[in-house]
Amino acid sequence: MTLTMEGVLALAPDEASAKAARGLTSPAKWPLLGADDAAVWGECQGSGSKPYQTQVDLSGPAFRCSCPSRKFPCKHGLALLMLRAQDASRFAAAEPPAWVAEWIASRGERAQKKEERDQKAVERAAERAAQIADGVDPAQAASALADPDNALKRESHRWRRIEEASAELQRWLGDQIGRGLGALDDAAIRGWRTMAARMVDAQAPGLGQRIAAAADGWRVGADWPERTLSRLGLLQLACEGLARRETLPEPVQADLRTVCGWPLDQAEVLAAGERVTDRWAVLGVIVEEREGRLNERRVWLHGERSRRRAWLLDHAHGGRGFEGRWLPGIAADLTLAFYPGNAPLRALIADASPTLEPEGAVGTVRLAGSESWQDEWQRVAERVAAHPFAMLHPVVLANATPVAADAGPHLTADGRAVPLLVGDADWWSLMAVAGGHPLAVMGEWDGRALRPLTAWQSGTKGPAWSRSAA
Repeated sequence: MTLTMEGVLALAPDEASAKAARGLTSPAKWPLLGADDAAVWGECQGSGSKPYQTQVDLSGPAFRCSCPSRKFPCKHGLALLMLRAQDASRFAAAEPPAWVAEWIASRGERAQKKEERDQKAVERAAERAAQIADGVDPAQAASALADPDNALKRESHRWRRIEEASAELQRWLGDQIGRGLGALDDAAIRGWRTMAARMVDAQAPGLGQRIAAAADGWRVGADWPERTLSRLGLLQLACEGLARRETLPEPVQADLRTVCGWPLDQAEVLAAGERVTDRWAVLGVIVEEREGRLNERRVWLHGERSRRRAWLLDHAHGGRGFEGRWLPGIAADLTLAFYPGNAPLRALIADASPTLEPEGAVGTVRLAGSESWQDEWQRVAERVAAHPFAMLHPVVLANATPVAADAGPHLTADGRAVPLLVGDADWWSLMAVAGGHPLAVMGEWDGRALRPLTAWQSGTKGPAWSRSAA
C-alpha cells in the first residue's frame, strides 16, 4: 500500500476530521510509533492521562482507535497515516504490541471465514445453475442441494406478493391521475406515504422508495408537476412489466427485480455474471449519507480496451469505513462480474486482491477526453432505452468549460450547455482550476443535471479536481 497525503485525506469522513488530523501530525504528540508489513500503530497523547491506542491494518485500510469518537476513521487514525506518508523512518520496525497483534489476527480469522462462506455459496450457486441448464427442474435442483430454507419456494412466494402489490399499485396510480396533480394536498400526500409503506410490507421496497420520492418532491421546485408525472409514469411502466414478467427476456426480468428492491446475492453474480477482464481506470468516487447512519460509496470505472463503464457499490453502517482505497487517477487489471440486466453497469470484483496503481497522464486523461459530447449522450440514450428505470448515468464531457449563468452553474461546449448539481465550495474550486479553460469533466447524470465528480486538464498527471469528501 503506497501512502500519500492526498490518498489519506480522501479517506477522511469530512473536512473537519481532515483538519483535526493535520493538527495531530507533530511527532511530539506520539510517544510510540511502530510498523510492520501488515499494520502501523501508535499511541497519541490526548487530554487524558492515558494515550489513545491507534492502529491501521494496511490491507484495507481498516482503522481502530481507543478514542470515543464516532467518526470513522477518527482524526487519530488519519493523523497516524499522515505521519507515515510524511516520513516512514519515524516508525520503528518492530513486533506489534499485543493490542495490535490480537486485532490483526482477529481480522484475519474473520476474513478467512468469510472467504470460506463465499466460496461455498459460489459453489452452491454454480451447481444450481448447472443443474437448471441441464434441464433439471429448479425445485428438484433445490432439493438435491438440500437447501433447508427452500429458497426457490420462498422466491416464488415473494414474486406472487410483489405481483399482487403491483396490481394494487397500478389501480392506485390510475386514481391519482384521475384526480389530477392539482388536487394534491397534505392528506393526499399522507396517502402516498401509506401506499409506499404497503409496498415495503409486500417485499417490494424499491417501489415504496419511488413512491416516497414522488411524495417528497411535491411542490419542490417550479417543475415539480413534470418530475412527479415522470416518476408516476415509471411506476406504471414497472407495474405493466411485472404483470407479464415471465414473458419478458431474462435481462429485463433482472431489471424489474432491481426496481422492486430485491438484490441478487453476490455469490450468484460471481458465479453466473458476465465477466470482463480489462485495465479499469477510476473515473470518479462519491460517498453519500443515507438514512440510519448508512453511507453509500459509488466507484465509477472505465475499461481501457472494452470501453465499458462499470459501477462498484458499497455500503458502510454506523460510521464504519469502506474496504479498499479507490481514488480517481488510479487503475488496476481486474476481472469484473456484472450484475444481470438489459444495460448492465453494476459489477463486483472477481479478483481476490486487486493491485491499484497510479494511472497518470497516459490513460486516464486520454480516455476521459477521447469521446465527443454526442458520443457520450448517445451512450446515455441507449441505456435509457434499454433500462428506463436507471437513476444515474456516468458521463465524461470533453472540452467542457465551467460557466456561472443566471440559471446556475453550467458546463458549456460548442454552444451547448449542461446544468450542474454542485455545492458552492466545489463549484468555486472547479472554476479556479479551470481558469476559464476547458476541462474533461466526469459526473453522474440524473436526467436533469450533472453532478461533477472529477475533472482533468490536458496533459496533466492525474485529476486536476475532485469532488470534496464533505
